[in-house]
Formats: sequence, C-alpha cells, structure tokens
Amino acid sequence: LYDLNLEKNEEQRRAVYQVVAGTSRPAPYLIFGPPGTGKTVTMVEAIKQVLRCIEGSHVLACAPSNSASDLLCQHLVKHVEKRNIYRINAYSRDYRLIPEDIKPYCNWDNEEKCPVFLSKETLKSYRVIVTTLITAGRLVSADFPRGHFSHVFIDESGHAVEPESLVAIAGLLAMMDPKTNPKGGQLVLAGDPQQLGPILRSPLAIDHGLELSLLERLMNHNPLYQKKDGSYNPQFVTKLLQNYRSHAAILKFPNEKFYEGELQVHANPAITHSYCSWSELAKQGFPIIFHGVCGKDEREEKSPSFFNTTEIDVVIDYLRKLLLEQQGKKGLSRISPKEIGIISPYRKQVEKIRKAIDISKLKAMSDIKDLKVGSVEEFQGQERRVLLISTVRSRSEYFQMDKDFNLGFLRNPKRFNVAVTRSKALLIVIGNPATLKQDPIWGEFLKYCRDNGAYRGYPYEGEENEEDEILAAELNSLDLNRQPAGHNLAESHIQQQVEPEWRREH
Repeated sequence: LYDLNLEKNEEQRRAVYQVVAGTSRPAPYLIFGPPGTGKTVTMVEAIKQVLRCIEGSHVLACAPSNSASDLLCQHLVKHVEKRNIYRINAYSRDYRLIPEDIKPYCNWDNEEKCPVFLSKETLKSYRVIVTTLITAGRLVSADFPRGHFSHVFIDESGHAVEPESLVAIAGLLAMMDPKTNPKGGQLVLAGDPQQLGPILRSPLAIDHGLELSLLERLMNHNPLYQKKDGSYNPQFVTKLLQNYRSHAAILKFPNEKFYEGELQVHANPAITHSYCSWSELAKQGFPIIFHGVCGKDEREEKSPSFFNTTEIDVVIDYLRKLLLEQQGKKGLSRISPKEIGIISPYRKQVEKIRKAIDISKLKAMSDIKDLKVGSVEEFQGQERRVLLISTVRSRSEYFQMDKDFNLGFLRNPKRFNVAVTRSKALLIVIGNPATLKQDPIWGEFLKYCRDNGAYRGYPYEGEENEEDEILAAELNSLDLNRQPAGHNLAESHIQQQVEPEWRREH
C-alpha cells in the first residue's frame, strides 16, 4: 500500500483489493463511507493500486464539485508522476481558486493566462484524468473511444444528481461482458446514502425521482448492495467502519441512529479530548452542550429565510469564550478561527451571524475571516475541531413554509446527520427545546443530551402539554418528500437559501 495507515484498517484494505480484482464487474463497486471513515483516502489508494497493478489501465477520477475533485488530485499527485496525471478545469473556473499544489497539473497556459484544452490524442497519453462530473462531458464530446478508460471513480457520489453521474459513464466506460468484452471497465462509487443527497428545486425533477443519487438508488433498490444475514456482500460493497474524526460522545448518537452502531472510534485522543475539561461544559468529560433558548423567529419582507437574534447572541458569547477568554486555561491550547465552524440551515441567520462577528470584539483578530459560517450543505465533507449549530426555529406557524422550500432541520434526518457529525472535539447546539423535541430525531438527541447532563440554558423539563401536542400534530402532518408546483416567492430568494456553494463551482 502507498498509504501504510490502511494496513491497520481491514475494511479499507478489502475495498482496495476488490476494486483492483474487479470482481464486481459488470456491476459497480460501492465504497459506503460514513462520516470520518476515510472514503476518499480509500478511493485514492484504489486508484494508485489500479495504475500499478493493471497494465494499460486508464482512470477517470471525478466528483460533483471542484473542491472534491481538487482533493482527489492533491492526494494522487503524491505518488503519480506528473506526466501521468492531468486535472481538467471548466473554462469558467477562476484560476486563482485552484490550490497551488495542483496548478502545475491543470489545463492552464501561464503565458496566455487562460485555460487550454489539449487534443484528444495528447489527453489519451495520461493515465489519470481528474474532472468534475459535468466537465467530464468534454471527453464524451471529444469522442474518446469507448473502452479507453478502464476505470471510472466517482467520489462524493451520494450528493450528485444521477444524470450528472452518468455524464462520466455514458459514452466513456465500456462495461465488462464475459462473452464480448471480458476486459471491460469498472465503475467505483464512494459516498454515504445517510448524508445529504442531491439538491433540487424543480418539483418536476423531484416527482421523477432525481432526488435519489445513483449511489443511494443502488443501495436501496438493488439486492446486490443490501445486507444479507447482517452483512454486505464484499464482492459488491464495503462499509467503512473506523471513524477517525470524532469524540466517542459526539459519535455515539448518529452512530446508533444512522449506522446501526457499527462505527468504531479511532480518532486521535489528543484532538478529540482537547475540550473535555473546558470550564464551560455542562458536564465535565462530555464535550456536547445543548443550550436551550426561547427566542423569536424573524424574517425580512417575503424572504422564506429566518433569523433568531437570541441565538445569535448565544453564538457570539460562546465564540468569545472560545477565542478570547478561555485560551490557556486548564491546559487548553489556543484554537484558531479556522478550526471552528458555525452551521445554520437558514441563509439569513448565516448572514446575521457574520455581521454580528464583524461588529464584536472578535473582529480584532486578524484571522477571524477564517471562521466559516454556512449552511449544512456547505459543510458536507468537511470537519472542524469545534462546531456550533444554530437551529433558529422557535415557532410552529412557519413549518409549512419550511416544508415548501426545503428549509430547516426539522423532519430532515440527513441534514441533522451531516450537521452533528462535522465536529471532532466539541459540539454546541443552540435551539428551542420545546420546538425541536417535536421532531423525532431532534427529540431523541435532546433526551440524549439531557440524560448525560449536557443541557443548559432555558429551563425545560421535557413534559408534554397541550401546546406541545398541537405542535407535534402540525409537524407530523407535513409531507417533506415533495415540493409544491408553484409558489409566490422570488426564485432568487429560494436559490440563495438552498443552493450549496459547490453547485456554483463547475
């Protein structure tokens, strides 16, 4: 193995072996990678081994976003010679946004200061071509011969729209047929069907099933990729089990709720335990805080996006304690703003939090600009040492609007899962417990925090009352699997709200 760390991980080694052996062909091979289990590292190792072990192999490595494609390239160039790897960027991409370490491998002419597109014959000489899924269409239109690429790898395939994934397959990959094409190609997909899928706004597309990625469709509807007698068939799918990201307390709830309790804690304790003695914890040794507030939902004009100033005040207070007051206390080392993330499902709350940081004492910190505030979609695939979540919602009367425009955390298990699994060492959730507990997942998480002494803030005993029952009935009546065919709010408002930043990267 190129990455010797994989020697100690049975599932990663098995996945690499199966890809190189090609035993799933003509069916795709799936790498099911829950949060922090190293699916991209596994994918990269498999690509390197294919190049080394299979003579004449040519690889197309793709992802739905530029950032994910860049990451693939950054890992690959460590062991693949420059003459064998080429990163094709779209004509529209800003060259300044390309990571410095892969610029020498990109389609950019330094003299002309513009992107270049090499001839088909020149491109065919590279063993690995890295693109986004959409840009892979250039290779199709260039009429690459079917069968030139022996392997197509798609990372982060769980949140790519299925036709987008097919761009990198149709017309490029000649699938294996025992009689007519015994050396046919191999498709490898890596992702997690329990995290956010494709982001769609078109009711027509949703009605026709395009919210389901190719990865999730295979895992949900094809018996080859489903558990039998409690385990997956290793010939077709490997589920990675060793989590290298989170403290055990942070991992425990999503592990049991979404991953059948199979994930194992293998993260570095020096990082994951770095806030276990923080004086602000509700319970020492348990690095989760659920801070209850009773705020007010607010919005501007006809925007579907909400903000909650009470929660913003609490967020800023925690940031001040993390960045200004607590440094050096009880052995805590200084944490930089880039190690902290703030998630909120509402674009307006994100904007208000950023403005609050700009007018607070924190603005004096030279690197405060590195502190990322964004939606759940913008944090998928990322991790932070400390994560704060502002849930915003405090009243039930806007649940229908959340349903119509696919906003918020409530009744969206995948969005919840992504949000709470980004943190390594400290997770702080700020929200109204009376509202959040009406959602089954949030209600169980709130109970998990209370049972472990991690709740503080707004006094809340969790008892049911008539208002709670009405709230629960309203929430349970919503069908969040569909969007309305029509609405009277500006499309630009909706797009601002639900469009993840990587959708604008191609």
